[in-house]
Amino acid sequence: VQLQASGGGLVQAGGSLRLSCSASVVDFSINYMGWYRQSPGQERELVATITSGGGTNYGDSVKGRFSISRDGIKNSVYLQMNSLRPDDTAVYFCNGRHYKESWVNYWGQGTQVTVSS
Repeated sequence: VQLQASGGGLVQAGGSLRLSCSASVVDFSINYMGWYRQSPGQERELVATITSGGGTNYGDSVKGRFSISRDGIKNSVYLQMNSLRPDDTAVYFCNGRHYKESWVNYWGQGTQVTVSS
C-alpha cells in the first residue's frame, strides 16, 4: 500500500491549508488513517486520526483548529488546518494503519508545512 500526500506549503500565521492523502488500495477500507508531524530535533507526534467508521482523535495542540475527514471508499484522508501558528511548522506525514493478521503501518512521503509569523 502506498500513500500519496499533497497540499503542504508556506502560509502566514492565522492562515489555512488543506492536506490530502490517497492510498493505493481500493478493495478494503483501511482501519485508521491520519496525520502525524515532525519538526527538526523533535519526535514524530500525532496530529489527528480517523477510523473507517468516522471516529476521530486529535492531538491536544491542534484541537479546535484542525479537522480531519476521509473518503472511506477511496481510502483518502484530508486535514483542514485553520488558525495556523508558527509552531505548526513541520513535515506532515500521512499514515494508514490496518489489521490483517497483525497491525501494519503505512506511511506517506511527508509534505512540508511552514507557517511564518
